[in-house]
Amino acid sequence: MAATTTAQQTSVQARAQARARAKNAKEVTFAWVGRDRTGKSIRGETRAASEAVVATTLRRQGVMVTEIKKRRAKRGKKITDKDIALFTRQLATMMKAGVPLLQSFDIVAKGASNASVAALFTEVRSDIETGSSMAAAFARHPLYFDALYCNLIAAGEQAGILDDLLERLALYKEKILAIKGQIKSALFYPTAVIAVAFLVVAVIMLFVVPAFKQVFESFGANLPAPTLVVIAISDFFVDYWYLVFGGIGGAIYFFRQAWRRSEKMQIVMDRLLLRVPVFGAIIEKATIARWLRTLSTMFAAGVPLVEALDSVGGAAGNHVYLTATRKIQQEVSTGTSLTAAMGNTLVFPNLVLQMSGIGEESGALDSMLSKAADIYEREVDESVASMSSLLEPFILVILGTLIGGIVVAMYLPIFKLGQVV
Repeated sequence: MAATTTAQQTSVQARAQARARAKNAKEVTFAWVGRDRTGKSIRGETRAASEAVVATTLRRQGVMVTEIKKRRAKRGKKITDKDIALFTRQLATMMKAGVPLLQSFDIVAKGASNASVAALFTEVRSDIETGSSMAAAFARHPLYFDALYCNLIAAGEQAGILDDLLERLALYKEKILAIKGQIKSALFYPTAVIAVAFLVVAVIMLFVVPAFKQVFESFGANLPAPTLVVIAISDFFVDYWYLVFGGIGGAIYFFRQAWRRSEKMQIVMDRLLLRVPVFGAIIEKATIARWLRTLSTMFAAGVPLVEALDSVGGAAGNHVYLTATRKIQQEVSTGTSLTAAMGNTLVFPNLVLQMSGIGEESGALDSMLSKAADIYEREVDESVASMSSLLEPFILVILGTLIGGIVVAMYLPIFKLGQVV
């Protein structure tokens, strides 16, 4: 009897191990061709661990398989926030139109130009098809779907308003992308001009100034001080160009790595960015707009305020506001009003506090926060436009002075020689 029990336990363990191995087996996509019960030719694609699994699955579905081929995986590009925002908008539109959920995923996956995006959505669809909830299927890919995204999807599924929540989520993603785009455009122009200016100066120092130096040496006369300074800088570039370019490239690389991986570095840089002249004000407005937009979207979806604040701080994208959000969450959980808690952090303008107070009193907090976000998003637009128009002549003056100074320094000996002659 004991031997029988031991054998049964061993059998159960073996089956459990087999199921675990099957579950952990790497699934790939197989393209198949076959005939249904009526003899009609059909074809499709199935993700499975092997051809045998595909054949067995299709046979159970009444499909007589005639051909199975492993589909070669295409290497796609990196999946970006723009891809996720576009997917959310497409899915929301199709569900509003009454298209079934699984069919919507099929349409989006087949219409994706990026193979990585298609593979991601196909995998999510497979999880949903096998009985997983939509929020749980998204949560398996935290690199692309954060806690805020999954929480809103879960709220939509529980309340039966998934199409409305997807619409709100799509709008939220588009607004956040627009703000990020504005910040990037504000920083791109001066960064690009500085990089081009450095390359132009480097070319002048490496190739133009040495040619002038040979001409000046043939004069045999004393050179002016500005010319000597430019020649000395040029000699340094010629002798140690690899140190100059390598040092700058290495400094940029290590700075970016430190910013990404060191929490202390992130805290310092987030605080510093808010204090940078001109750019700091734009970054602060964009951060406040993201904070307000996130909280408005979460609160409108029916997520409790204290729970919603968990996702709001991280979505703001700045450690100063993350710390402020944690403080707000603690005070709100002890009974303090949202407006009072926000005021205690000293990082929100009076306009935001007033609109939040009105929203709490009128019971329309999500609407007032959304309107406040609209105001700050418009201010970011206007600030970026005005800054670009002001920076352009300022940068041109600096570049003109720099390059003009080098040219004048190089031509001073020639001018003096002309006077002597």
